[in-house]
Amino acid sequence: MNIRYLHTMVRVLDLDKTMEFFRLLGLEETRRMDNDKGRFSLVFMAPPGQPECPVELTWNWDGDDGLPSDSRHFGHLAYRVGNIYEICQKLQDAGVTINRPPRDGHMAFVRSPDNVSIELLQEGDALPPQEPWASMENTGHW
Repeated sequence: MNIRYLHTMVRVLDLDKTMEFFRLLGLEETRRMDNDKGRFSLVFMAPPGQPECPVELTWNWDGDDGLPSDSRHFGHLAYRVGNIYEICQKLQDAGVTINRPPRDGHMAFVRSPDNVSIELLQEGDALPPQEPWASMENTGHW
């Protein structure tokens, strides 16, 4: 049996806002398809140099009444980051809520504008605990 990972698809309510969120994480647009007949757009975004690991953002032009819901039927997207404190600070400065702060210097969770759970994992060993993260409480859920 031959199998190859292709992508993770998530439906989005506001394509521009969601793309900006993923750009904050460091992802870049790698491919786009606009379908006039089906009235939808597919935008693929991936970390630099990793086009084989995209997230597909599916945007229905006429809206999607089910979004954003709190259904977590697929779990979450996970990204390894060079410095978890720096990326969390960057996201927080841009108005993103850090749902599970990186108190342990290893793991954090945030949510996209469409309520998609995103896990951030520190590359290599956990960083030493650092304020304000070490004493920050969880916000919401992830």
